[in-house]
Amino acid sequence: MIEVLQAPPFATLQDLGFPSGRAWGLPRCGAMDPLLLKLANGLVGNPPHAAAIEWALGPGALRAETALRLAVVGLASVAVDGVVLDPPALCFAVPAGAVLDIAPGVQRYSYVAVQGGFAVPALLGSRSTYLPGGFGGFAGRRLRAGDRLPVGVLRRGGSTHDVVVPETLAWEDEEMEIRVVRGPQWERFEPAAQERFFAAHYQVDAASDRLGYRLAGPSVAPREQATLPSEAACPGAVQVPDGGQPIVLMPDGPTVGGYPKLAVVIQADLRKLAQCRPGRTVRFREVSLEAARACYSEDR
Repeated sequence: MIEVLQAPPFATLQDLGFPSGRAWGLPRCGAMDPLLLKLANGLVGNPPHAAAIEWALGPGALRAETALRLAVVGLASVAVDGVVLDPPALCFAVPAGAVLDIAPGVQRYSYVAVQGGFAVPALLGSRSTYLPGGFGGFAGRRLRAGDRLPVGVLRRGGSTHDVVVPETLAWEDEEMEIRVVRGPQWERFEPAAQERFFAAHYQVDAASDRLGYRLAGPSVAPREQATLPSEAACPGAVQVPDGGQPIVLMPDGPTVGGYPKLAVVIQADLRKLAQCRPGRTVRFREVSLEAARACYSEDR
């Protein structure tokens, strides 16, 4: 067991999401940064889809009730019984009774994986938490002080690794460039609005969450009233309401929507946008569908 001594403002159990369910309105959900989740699991020998703690927005503390092997990935500051560990991608043994203090860095999400994974019940093929529905993960909610999280048993054949700091953890100080392809309602926007979208510097709004990231910056309102009949929507879709401020759908976002979609963030870059804290500046760059598919293949 792992006990939550102090919960950060936002922490849930997540894996790679629900494998099915979009046809009846269930988002895929899962990790906001799947790459880091898979890395954390790999460091402790878990399969890529094992459940881990998605840690965000503030410090907190855990206590190991038994001796465990953990990994913390995501530029977080980590200490075991007051001894600070370094660098930002960590895989280490924790003795029984030890207290793990975690404080996030410049990235929004970090991942805490334990060897054997967190053994909460699977629902619909996943252990992810879907907060709007109040199910999955640990009691369908955010973690809080006093929670005791069960730990599973490592499958035979699993292997662990020493501390690794891959290049994928590099985090630039300058604005973030996000690649997109044209959305299904691209033609509903005037050429001037299209050009403005790619020239603009947007900031991630404080109201952003796992459902959608609101962007503050120049208006790119469509030429006609924004509301349309609802149609299928996907994570990464850049929806534009009448006010002209874009909203990027994230893993917990709705499966349908009625706002025109100017663009779609490619899957390889959606995790980069997810890691942007409120106030972080982002810019968008158009790529071809072929380039987006090539990035998708490489990311897998």
